[in-house]
Amino acid sequence: MQIISRNYILTPDTILSDLAVAFDKKIEKIATLEELKKEYPDADVTLLEKNSLLMPGLINAHVHIEFSANKTSLSYGDFMNWLYSVIENREDLINGCDVACMGKAIDNMLDSGITTFGAVSSHGMDLEACENAAQNVVFFNELIGSQAVMADALFDDFLSRLDASKTVKREGFHPAVAIHSPYSVHPILIKKAIEIAKNEDLKLTAHFMESEAERKWLDSNEGDFKDFFEKLLKQNYAVSDSKEFLEHFDSQKTLLTHVVKANEDELKTIASNKHTIIHCPISNRLLGNGAIDLNAIEEQNINWVCATDGLSSNYALDLFEEMKCALFMHSEMPLLELAKKLINSVTINAASALNLNTGEIAEGKNADMLVLDLDKEPSDELAIHLILHRYNISKVYINGKKEKGN
Repeated sequence: MQIISRNYILTPDTILSDLAVAFDKKIEKIATLEELKKEYPDADVTLLEKNSLLMPGLINAHVHIEFSANKTSLSYGDFMNWLYSVIENREDLINGCDVACMGKAIDNMLDSGITTFGAVSSHGMDLEACENAAQNVVFFNELIGSQAVMADALFDDFLSRLDASKTVKREGFHPAVAIHSPYSVHPILIKKAIEIAKNEDLKLTAHFMESEAERKWLDSNEGDFKDFFEKLLKQNYAVSDSKEFLEHFDSQKTLLTHVVKANEDELKTIASNKHTIIHCPISNRLLGNGAIDLNAIEEQNINWVCATDGLSSNYALDLFEEMKCALFMHSEMPLLELAKKLINSVTINAASALNLNTGEIAEGKNADMLVLDLDKEPSDELAIHLILHRYNISKVYINGKKEKGN
């Protein structure tokens, strides 16, 4: 048992002061230091420095670890140019990032306070790095393939990767399923994968309505994807439209990434099924896809979370940086209100979307916690300050184990 004390504790609704936290793998009790010492006389006590803040560890719900070698190889500013550059450089990027390279990206996330992440794995090459990670990992094995003639081979490969991820038995590692997108996965494959997720209670995620190219292709088999699919796959029509795609996920809560180009009917469907939207602001900007309409999402009472995407469409796997960009991107929203929502989106709301017992400093929750060194007593605008200023993260705890700090 451990006790950590002084000065401030960030909860979803308020800032607590002059209380301490007793924890092992889970948070056992929040009370005064004196009370906790009496109840747990043998506990190790850590007294924090003045103006220290204890807050939940951050949750990065969507990241592609396998592409962590990219820095200047890919083209930004336009989605199709980026996509062609990914295809052109895919082998070099994947072969150029070994376990050590992926481990460095994971360690950088830890340094920035990310204690849980959702790894979307296209090839399974990141499995070892994720198995060795200090963080909790939801390992999304991704299914891709729009050609019926290749369906069996692609599904066998997906099953092989999924089975491999199930052999990882360490604490905090959760195998899961990812469907790449409505334009890139054949409906037969989608149905089979979702059936597995449903039967085995695995979390589901998918990319949805990221670009204008996707919007036009699914709506009318036109636009920039027309040449792309005809030239590369000899395919002149989309394998499903957006309505058909979303119907696959009826009553199966799913994390849908991007959703920048979704229309009102699609948002209503997402809301009715209690799906979560993953918002990746930096990726959306770098690929020229515009900004998601958070007001429209909130009008439908849709849960949304903020995530980094991968280094193929970002320059850092840093949720504080991601939230800062979102704070400026969505200038139509009240600043403090948005800042609070962003903090919750990478803590309690992300935990809820991933069905994990974390994301909050509360009794019974897993002890995934950060200690930040503030420069003075926090004010009512703490959420803004946390996002704007690079406060030092002096300690990181994951499942009660100290992974960073003295």
